[in-house]
Amino acid sequence: MTLTTGQKLPDATLGHWTADGPATVQLADRLAGRKVVLFALPGAFTGTCSTSHLPSFMRTAEAFKAKGVDEVICLSVNDPFVLGAWDDATGAGAAGVTLLGDADGSFTKAVGMDFTAPAIGLIGRSNRYAALVEDGVITALSVDEPGVCDISTGEKFLESL
Repeated sequence: MTLTTGQKLPDATLGHWTADGPATVQLADRLAGRKVVLFALPGAFTGTCSTSHLPSFMRTAEAFKAKGVDEVICLSVNDPFVLGAWDDATGAGAAGVTLLGDADGSFTKAVGMDFTAPAIGLIGRSNRYAALVEDGVITALSVDEPGVCDISTGEKFLESL
């Protein structure tokens, strides 16, 4: 399966860091009856993810909400402990971006967005994409070429809507 507009996303059990520690979230429950921006990136604390991709959605979270988006979610192939530390380091949650982890990469593989780049230590990670998801169905989608961070940034995706 490859992500496409009009596709219903499969359910997945994702990890999330809370004030009480790690917890799980059912993606289908999080998307049901809601308008959500879901963007994915290779990994927490990686160069472009930390300096460009995540910050672009932190800057645009309020603009997405002004367009009726209920939540902006960042999906990363990381565990909730790493995402909790990344949230502390970046202020993503305070800026309006929820960090969810696909720790084993099963969701990322199921939607055909996995890639591996052993030369830089990235194994089974997610390609960059941004999707507008309404009640679990993709209504807008921008997918970057592997190794590129352009059309899936917050600003570019916002412009495309």
